[in-house]
This record gives sequence, C-alpha cells and structure tokens, in this order.
Amino acid sequence: MSKQMTGARMVIQALKDQGVEVVFGYPGGAVLPIYDEIFQQNDIRHILVRHEQGAVHMAEGYARSTGKPGVVLVTSGPGATNAVTGLVDALMDSIPLVVLTGQVPTFMIGTDGFQEADTVGITRPCTKMNWLVKDTAKLSETIHQAFHVAMSGRPGPVLIDIPKDVQFATADYTPADKIKISHYQPRTEGDPAQIARLVDLIESAERPILYTGGGVINSGPQASQLLRALAAETDFPVTSTLMGLGSYPASGKNWVGMLGMHGLYEANLAMHGCDVMINIGARFDDRITGRIKDFSPGSKKAHIDIDPSSINKVIRVDVPIVGDIAKVLEEVLRQWRARGSRTNKAGLAKWWQQIDQWRAVKCLTYKPSTTTIKPQYALERLEALTKGMDRYITTEVGQHQMWAAQFLGFEGPNRWMTSGGLGTMGYGLPASIGVQIAHPEALVINVAGEASWLMNMQEMGTAVQFRAPVKQFILNNERLGMVRQWQELLHGERYSSSWSESLPDFVKLAEAFGCKGIKVDRPADLDDAIMEMLRYDGPVIFDCLVEKHENCFPMIPSGKPHNEMLLGDADTQGVIGSKGAVLV
Repeated sequence: MSKQMTGARMVIQALKDQGVEVVFGYPGGAVLPIYDEIFQQNDIRHILVRHEQGAVHMAEGYARSTGKPGVVLVTSGPGATNAVTGLVDALMDSIPLVVLTGQVPTFMIGTDGFQEADTVGITRPCTKMNWLVKDTAKLSETIHQAFHVAMSGRPGPVLIDIPKDVQFATADYTPADKIKISHYQPRTEGDPAQIARLVDLIESAERPILYTGGGVINSGPQASQLLRALAAETDFPVTSTLMGLGSYPASGKNWVGMLGMHGLYEANLAMHGCDVMINIGARFDDRITGRIKDFSPGSKKAHIDIDPSSINKVIRVDVPIVGDIAKVLEEVLRQWRARGSRTNKAGLAKWWQQIDQWRAVKCLTYKPSTTTIKPQYALERLEALTKGMDRYITTEVGQHQMWAAQFLGFEGPNRWMTSGGLGTMGYGLPASIGVQIAHPEALVINVAGEASWLMNMQEMGTAVQFRAPVKQFILNNERLGMVRQWQELLHGERYSSSWSESLPDFVKLAEAFGCKGIKVDRPADLDDAIMEMLRYDGPVIFDCLVEKHENCFPMIPSGKPHNEMLLGDADTQGVIGSKGAVLV
C-alpha cells in the first residue's frame, strides 16, 4: 500500500530507513520544510553547527570513526558552496557522506534567485555522484540510491539538491527495501588468476613490503584482521600511509612505521629497497611516491584496490587486483595456505637484519630541552598519559599532524581522523566534535596547530552547546610551521607571511566560549597540565607553547626519491644538509 507524504517528510523517513541517527547542519530558507519535520520527530538528532564547512568535517569525523555514512543538511546558495571544501576533502580521502542541500523552487532555477547557485554543477567534480531532484515522486528513491553509492565500492561523498517546492509537494514514499539498484554494483571479488600470481610473489620474495592504506580501514574491521594474519603468517614487514594508520597495530611485531614525505627512515628505505611491494588499499599518491621514476626501482608490484581507476593511474604494476580488500585478502590467504604457506625464509631473515639496521638510526630522535617544550616531547607525553584509554585522535594540517602520526600509536582502525589528500586546515576541530557525538563516552583529542585551529574555531560553540567534551591540544609555535619549514630549507630563509603577529589568548577565548582553557609553556609542568585536561569533563582548549622553529623530520624534499631524506639529528650517519639536517 502506498503512503503519501510531503517531500520534506520523505527526507526524514528515508534517513530513518537508512538507520541515520545524527544529522549535522545549518538551517536556511530553502530547507525550512525539512527542518520543520526534524522538529516534529525524536529519532534523528540534529547538531547545529556554526559554519557549513564545519558540518561536513563533523560528518567526516563521524563517518571515519564509525564506518557509517555521515549526513549533512544545509541550505541553498552559500550554504551549499560553504560545504564544497568538505566535499572535496571527503572525496580525496574516500569518506562516505550524504549531503542534502536546499535549492530555490524549480520554477526559479536559472533566474538568479535569492540564494540560488548551480549546486549540482559546482559539486559535480567534488562528489562521487550528485542529483537535482525536480519530482517529489523520485525523491525517496534518489535518497536510497545516494546511500548505496556513498557506501559501495570506494566510499565517497554524494549530494542531493532538493528544490523548496519539491519539499512542499506530496507524492508516494518508496521504502528502501523496494528500491532496485542495479546501475552501480562495484566488483568486490578479486580475479583468482591474479591472486595466484600474487601468491607466487609472496612465496619467492626476498625483500617484501606490505604497503597499506586507507582502503584497508574502509573495507571494514575484517580487512584489518586479515592484514594482521597475513603479516603474522608470512612475517612480512608492514608500512602504512597517513590514512592507513591503525589498520595494523603500532605495537605489532612487523610494523616498520608510516612511510612518505615525513615517514620513518626504515619504512622509506624498505619501500625503496624492496623486491616485492604489495599495495593494499593505497593509491600511490605523490606524498608516498616522491620522484616516480625512482620509486621502488626494480621491484615487482601488486596493487589491491576496489577502485579500478586507481590501478595503473600513477604507478604501473605487475599484478593488478580489483576487489574489496577483505575478500581479496581472504582469498590470498586461502590460496597461499593451500599451497603450503611457503616463504623465502633465508631472504626474509636477511631483510629483517637490514631493516633492524635502519631502525637503529632512530630517525625520530630530537634534542630535548629543559626550558622549552619541544612539540615531539608534548606528543610523547600525550601518548604516554593516554595510552590504553578509549581514545580517538583527530588533527589539523601541518607539522603537528606529521608529529602526531610519528609519535602517537594506533592499535586498531577508525581511531585516527586526519585530512590526507586535500590537507584541509580547519578540519580537526569540527571532525573531533563529529567523533565525540558518535562516541560520547570516549576520549577525543584534536592535535592542532594554532593557525589551523583558528580557521574553524567557531565550532567550539557547537562543542559547548552539545556538551561534546573534546580536547583541543594546540601545539602553539606562533608560526605556520610547515610553511616556515619549507621556507627555511628550500627558500633561503625568506619567511614570507608564515606567522601571525596577532594571536588570541586561548585561555580567555576558552572562557568566552564557556569551556576550560589551560596554558603551559614549561616542560616540567606539561604532565600535570595534560592530566588536568584529561580530568575535566567538558571541552578544553589546551594552549601548549612549543619551540617556534622546530622542524619536522625525517623529510623527503619534494621531487626526491625515498633514499634522499633529510634527518634532523646531525649526529646521525649521513651527509649534513642545509640547516644542520642530514641528507641520507
């Protein structure tokens, strides 16, 4: 039996059918009918943000920490255009979002009406798929399709633009279980012949590396478990991209650390010197590959990815496997075990000896100080004092982001939320609120730099209003740290616009928002200050004044291969590079 309702009510009913519990949004004239329906129900919680970019980042944090799609509701025109940065961020990092935007009535589209924008045109390159719904009878079906597209295959953001008259009009509602979705069915099973070729490489490899990415996490918890089984049974070393941290435990026996521009010495040299590279759910982005023609020279390369467009896009591989990570790894293990679980044990023993020599360099060594807080030390103490807690970490973008990746350990997936592909300053604060809304009893910490944090600081109002006890751990060097580092090392110390001369008092700012502010500037006081932050049961802005000109090492200069790294400790073996760094 059909059930008639308005388009606005269809939106809410479709969200309920899809299991949505939280919507992040900001009202406006073009979505007021939907907001009226939100008011008249209690199943879906609405989080009122302070800016539409913040809404999308909150939904990203929610999605990344739960594996569920994040949902956003914003109005037309500037409401939609303000969401664009978050949409591109989610597209780059494969985060499943469903974004609902209001639009002027259908008869006004194209007239430059008040708060009209070509939202579908603007967001077409920013989304996995988008729709403009002009017929209320098609609205519920479109919403159900949108959730399917967002979550199937390589996850990503989708957008539905809903004119105001479509929200007022009445039509039959179509439940989710009545929708036939046949146009988008990504391949999930890997080619058995290609998997057999990969097993051949596993059996013969002398210097293998498992290169893991965010695709392992997106595939679900089973993929991480299968990755751990593969590493344990083969004894292959495991490295990860920034987005893949937590897919293999940081305390795991086979972990060699993050790789890439600010990755660990041993991870980067293992990638450079391997003879078999098995890419599991990563996309060979430029922060990993460095100079492409010198990337992992001479190695045989396999690539497992659910997105066929990612394979051979940047790096040509010998064994391409399109499929869901969990299903492919399950078949890899099945075939390999059936053939006797063989590896080249003699070659592996020598390879681990070499990796241990690289580890002995201790590439994260820094010069401690008794008078100034080093950012590395601040994160070491944060790690020590929160280890073992039910902890989620978000970050802004910059030096602090890389130090957090280097010094904080992640034992499981979905505990690390950061902006990887787009590198969006202002991401971490709203993302931390989204994570906290999803996990109200957990400890959620946003590791920030003062410059990034200021970009969306207004969302502290959201944290206070919705009692989200997020901890904003600001490493305040009063600089645009990564910009300043590049200017020092690569631009002759010409510090062009790389710091602000007018920063707020963060403690007073916290008080103005109605939350707690803590300031610390001495190493001896750091532990007590962190414990004060952790004990406080509400939101905290933690202003940690750190060394202003500390650089983040290791560092692969742009356009260089993995074996040309700058190391920060001048006592480490290597050639002394500019500014006391070591060029390996």
